[in-house]
Parts: sequence; structure tokens; C-alpha cells
Amino acid sequence: MFHSAAAARMMDEDFLADGPDGIEGDAGPDARPFAITVCAAALAGAWASAALLPIGAIAAWVPLVLAAHWLSARRRRSGGRFAALAGDVEGTALGLLSAALPAYAIFLAGGFSALPPSAALAAMLPAAMLAVAPAIGIAFLAVVTLAFLAASLAGGEVHWPVVAAFLAGSGAATAGLLRGAGSGARQGEAFRKLREQSDGIAQLLREYEHRGVGWLWQVDAGNRVQYMSRRMITEIGRKPGQVTGQSFPGLLGVGAALGEALLARQAFSGLELEVQTGRGPRWYALAGDPVTGANGDFQGFRGVGSDVTDARRTQERLTNLANMDVLTGLPNRGRIRALLGEALGRAQSSSVPCAILFLDLDNFKPVNDTFGHVKGDAVLQSVAQRLLREVGQSGTVGRIGGDEFAVIVRDGQSREMVEKLGRRLIDTVSVPFDIDNSKVRIGLSIGCAFGPIDGHDVDDLIQKADMALYQAKAQGRGILCAFSAEMQNKADGRIRLEQDLRHALPGNEFRLTYQPLVRASDQRLVGFEALIRWHHPVRGIVSPLDFIPLAEETGIITHLGDWVIEEACRAASHWPDHITVAVNLSPRQLILPALPNAVSESLTRHRIKPNRLELEVTESVFLGETAGALEVLKRLRQLGVGIALDDFGTGYSSLGYLNKAVFHKLKIDGSFVREAAHNKETVAIIQSIVTLANSFRMTITAEGVETMADFERMRDMGCHQIQGYLFGRPLDFDKATELARGGSGQVGR
Repeated sequence: MFHSAAAARMMDEDFLADGPDGIEGDAGPDARPFAITVCAAALAGAWASAALLPIGAIAAWVPLVLAAHWLSARRRRSGGRFAALAGDVEGTALGLLSAALPAYAIFLAGGFSALPPSAALAAMLPAAMLAVAPAIGIAFLAVVTLAFLAASLAGGEVHWPVVAAFLAGSGAATAGLLRGAGSGARQGEAFRKLREQSDGIAQLLREYEHRGVGWLWQVDAGNRVQYMSRRMITEIGRKPGQVTGQSFPGLLGVGAALGEALLARQAFSGLELEVQTGRGPRWYALAGDPVTGANGDFQGFRGVGSDVTDARRTQERLTNLANMDVLTGLPNRGRIRALLGEALGRAQSSSVPCAILFLDLDNFKPVNDTFGHVKGDAVLQSVAQRLLREVGQSGTVGRIGGDEFAVIVRDGQSREMVEKLGRRLIDTVSVPFDIDNSKVRIGLSIGCAFGPIDGHDVDDLIQKADMALYQAKAQGRGILCAFSAEMQNKADGRIRLEQDLRHALPGNEFRLTYQPLVRASDQRLVGFEALIRWHHPVRGIVSPLDFIPLAEETGIITHLGDWVIEEACRAASHWPDHITVAVNLSPRQLILPALPNAVSESLTRHRIKPNRLELEVTESVFLGETAGALEVLKRLRQLGVGIALDDFGTGYSSLGYLNKAVFHKLKIDGSFVREAAHNKETVAIIQSIVTLANSFRMTITAEGVETMADFERMRDMGCHQIQGYLFGRPLDFDKATELARGGSGQVGR
């Protein structure tokens, strides 16, 4: 119900002193002054009547009147149903009882002799005026007045001035009582509403405590406990009499946070503190409001507390889940960043470097492809356990995502130690994993960076470690590379090259050159292979080995490939119909379903036959999404264009795809051609390739032929076409066109 200082503001001081189980409220004004007046008036009346009445009657009347008024006062004090009700029977009875003896004495005295009893009446009038129930005073006055009138009339001689004065006084007193009755009724109604409101607040506070929602507390200006809920007293292992006057922060056994909040003398809420209880450590949220006196002086605090242990534990579990990798139980990417930030901060303040190792599994994708993701996940879990065992207390292992992990080394002062740890990690991951009774081998490449030496913030340090990992993979995988300034220079150069590459195509900086392709039987020109060249305005000629991988990584290769196809078709439209043109395709292009449409549009636009265009792919296309690549290749083949498998023999999957009815040509890699001159095993391989290709009715092209001996050897082994420097280097469009339109068509050496 109440979870803030609002509950504290609802507590009055009587409640805080007595507690919610002992709330008492007044039903009306304090009855003690009235009781004193009644006693005085009763004694005065008894004295005045002593000469007229028997002492026994007086002795009986005085205690009876006092007892009746005392009982009535207690009823009003306890809020009985007769309290403060004007005209109530009880009030009338009290008035009659109070007036009985004085009235009887007046009547017995008779006539002018009633003056002494009138003095008693004068003493009794203040009691009547102070009566909470006006019925008491009215009944008293009525009886005494009637007695006086009866006595005066019965005596024979009436003293009218005295009677008039008496009646005037009695009437004035009665009028005052009637006016007071109206005012008292209004006050009684207001007090009743206040009482109901107070009872409602008290009930709410009782429920607040008894239902276990929270507990209440109050301290004085010195932070000493004045009140604390019994349940909380029991919770901290104390007895009710042991907490009053104790220091509130000391009693709870908390730190400086509560003391600071109390010293500030300002309202506070949501202050969470850990308290040792009989149930172990518990967390409580405190809220409090300062208490001030009538003159504004500070008198302490009153407030509420609530147990937030369960909510806090739930939040901690959610936080842990947010920071944990579900598969391995290791810290995830976000948590690793936070931990690296903490380690980097300590390194900067202590001058002891920290280190971050980025780990990437080598050859993990074939595990998923072969055994499925369930078994792949099992391997990742095993890798995580191996890394944890090897790192131990020297660092923190986390999973970045996929097959990438990270290790944070807090003390990286010894580079040798960090590098040895990296090599041990590589060795432990290289041990085969058992999956379905099969030995699965994967590797590990590591990039390492040291902070704050290599980077002054988390992002910078992560970038440097990632850069080192990229270098480790480029150098053959299975090794550790630490970041160096040279890597940064290369990275900066790569960024600049990428920026230039993005402007090269719009800037018309690319050119195609054309290398002749001849028929082995008569050395006649049958086509060209289109090769792209980048003429940079500042760098000069940029090697394809430098910009093609970058274009593939950045996705620029798709636009560049479309341009090459368009330009090659445009060139072929200027050559005789029997001259073909070959274009290399990137694996990135083969995953685009729109590629066949783009090829078809280029053929139509330049009006060349589809069989004059050859598209060359390497075995690397089968390392990715095989089904999608094969589908695109089949659609291209349906257009009528030729599909050649380039660099045959350098990969591992070529033989498995020769029977897909997609390829029309095999191109033997130049390394085989050169080795055939002095290696009999290579000759046997080439002969096997030729035999295999012939069985599929495929054309065979030998690449990299540079000598006449190489030419004759390849021709004699059954190669149909020859390509190499022996028959010409790549030519620009004009020279290629001149060669294509030559009379004899035979390419000279």
C-alpha cells in the first residue's frame, strides 16, 4: 500500500509512541477540568445544604454525583456511544442527579430563605456551562429553577425582584447552553470525521505492517530510535526493549549511506541497504521524512522500510542473463566490453598493462555443415571449457559470438607470458574433439593487443586486437599475432585504398585488357580472357591482387562485376562472331539471383550470341552457399553462355561438381603446366584431368604456357586450347580488336 515516505507523513506522534496496535483517540475535549468543577460544585452544594438536610442524605448524594460524572467522563474519553451527544438521556439523567439535592434543599428552605442555596446554584453553574452534553446543564437548571419557584410560591410572600433575577440568570444560562449545544454539535461532527479519518489511517498503517508490506520507524534529532515495528525488531534479532534509544544506522549495521541521508535532514526514498538478519543478508529500501516542531525546529525522522530482497535478486538474475552467453555460460560481448573497460582503467591508473586476446576458430564451419548445429554447439561448449581450464585465474574468458571468443588478461606486463598463454590456447583447441565416434579437428587463430599501449579506450583496443587477428588469419591461421604499428599503417592504407576504390568506378578509372586464347591444333585465335586493371590517378596501376579481395570484402565486387560483363560484351560486339570473351566471376556475384538477368540484358544490348560469352568461376564458389551458386550457374547455362571451371586442381571439391552438367570447360592451373616439365606425378595428374574432362565432353584449356616446350607438352597431352605469355600478354581494346580482325587469325609468338 505504502512504498514511500507518504506513509511516514500519515503517522501522528501518538501513533508512533504507542504503535499501530495501541492507537487511542479522544472522543471529545479533556474531561478532567469538568470533573474538578463538578467536585467543587458538589462540595459547595453539600455545604450549603448542610443546615437544611440530614447529613446521611448529603453523604449519599456527594459520592453518587461524583461517581456518575466520573463514569460519564470515562465513556466520553473512550468514545462510548453516549459521548458528546446533546439531549442524550444520559446527560439529562446526570443533570437531574446533580440538581436533586440542591433543589430539595431550596424547596425545603422556601421563600427568601432560598438565597443560601442560590449561592450553591451559582457555584454549580460553571459546571453546567462546562458540560460537554448541554442536556446536563439544561436539566440541572430546569430542576433548580422549578424548585426555587415552588419554594418561593409556597412560602406565601414572594420576593419578585429575587425571583426575576433568578429567572433571568437561569434563562441566560440556558440560552448560553443552547448556543453552546449548536456549536458543540458542529464541533462534535468535525471531531467525528477527524476520528474516522484517523481510524482509517491507523487501519491502513496496521495493514501495512501486519500484512508484511513494510515496517515503520522513527528517530529523534540524534538519529536514535524512538519507534520501530515489532516485526523488524524480531528480524534483526533484538527485543522491543533493546532498540529504543539505539543509533538507527548502528542498529541496522549498515554503512555510511543511511547516516549521510539522515544528516542531510532532507526527505529521501529508495535508499537500498543490506542488513544482516536471522534469515541471512536481506535488502531493505528505506524512505523517510524529516519531522519538525511547531516553531520549525528539527526533531528527527519518521519513515518506512520494505524488503526488496526478492526483487533485487530477480534483477541480479536478469542482469546476469543479460551479461551471459546462454550456450557456454561465459560472459557475452557486452560484458566483455565492460570488463575490458575496467581492466583498462586499472591499467591506466597502475601503469600495469592489460591485454585482450581475440580468438577465432579455424575450420569450424565444416563442423556445422557436416554434423549439424547441435553437434557444433557441443563443440563450442567443449572449446569454452578448454579455454577456461587453460586460462585459469590469469584472465577472463568470454564468447563474442559465433565461433569467436575473447580473453582479458588483467596483468599483461609480461608480453612473453601473454604470448605463451596464447600458444597454449592454440594447442589445447587443436586437440581433436570426439563427435559421433569421429575425430573432429579445428584450429585457433589469435590476435592480441595491450592497453593502454595499443589503445586508450575499449573500442580502440578491440579494433587493434581484431586487426591483429586478421593478420594472424592472413598469415596462415593457427598462430598468434600481436598488434604492431606496421599493422596500423597497413590498416590505414587499406582504408584509404577502400575509399579510392569506391570512387574508381564512377571516376572511370578501370580498364579491361584482353589476353589471347589460341587453339592448340593450329595456334589460331579463338577468343580472349578479359582482365581488369585499375589506373589510379596517383597510385598508377593497382594490382588486382590488391583491390579484388578488398572489393569482395566490401561488396563493391558486385557493381564492379556488372561493369566488367557489360564492358566485355561491348568489346566482343566489335570482333568477328567466332571470337569469344571470357569473364571471371566472383563468388559474391554467384549468390545474386539477379545475375542471369543482368547477363541476358548485356547480351541483348550489344547483340552478341550467348555462346560467345564465357563465365569463369573458381572452386572457392563451393565453399559457401553451394545450392544457391549452382542454381545461378544453371540459369546462366540455360542462357547459352559457357561456364568454365578456372584453376582446376588447386582446390578440394572440383571432382564432386564436374557431373552437375554445368561446366563446359576446364582450365588447368599454370602451376601444373610449369611443374609438368620436371615432375612425372604432375604429368600423371594432368593426363587424368584430360581423361576426366573428355569423358564429360568438356573443353580443356592450359593456362600459364610460357615456353614452346610447355605448349607442345600440353598439346600432346590433349589440351584443346592454350593461354599464356607465349602467345601474348594482355592487350588493350584497340590491339585486341586489331588481332581479332587479322587476316590469318594465327597468333604469333
